[in-house]
Amino acid sequence: MSGEFTHFDDQGQAIMVDVGQKAVTSREAVASGRILMRPETLEMIVGGSARKGDVLAVARIAGIMAAKRTAELIPLCHPLAPEHLAIDFTVDDSDFAIEARCTASITAKTGLEMEALTGVSVALLTIYDMCKAVDRGMRIDNIRLLRKSGGKSGLFIGGEI
Repeated sequence: MSGEFTHFDDQGQAIMVDVGQKAVTSREAVASGRILMRPETLEMIVGGSARKGDVLAVARIAGIMAAKRTAELIPLCHPLAPEHLAIDFTVDDSDFAIEARCTASITAKTGLEMEALTGVSVALLTIYDMCKAVDRGMRIDNIRLLRKSGGKSGLFIGGEI
């Protein structure tokens, strides 16, 4: 890790990083986060009885759509066309939570950590939106980059902070 912010020039002005001279490599990023809720809310989602329909199917599509539009949301992100995006969910019955995981891959000059993080965030926000009428106290937490590979910096495996 270089210890320098890359989105500022020598005068402190915000810039988009120049990736023109970087090598094209296969890159993958995996991010995750979770949403905690009341037991009844989790039961509605898992049982398919939510009034707005299949919550996880809608959240999956929302996360994928958001990941594809990350450059429109984060001002200095490069516009990328991910070659693969997947949103997966794991139900945690003991904590009354759902974990979302986004895996994104591309062959390009820059990575897509922001796309994976955006996908997870919007998938979780969609769960909240679809269920807020019955549980406004849901809490989204622990959104983080789990793994990143490819490029000059190579493999990154995240841990708990």
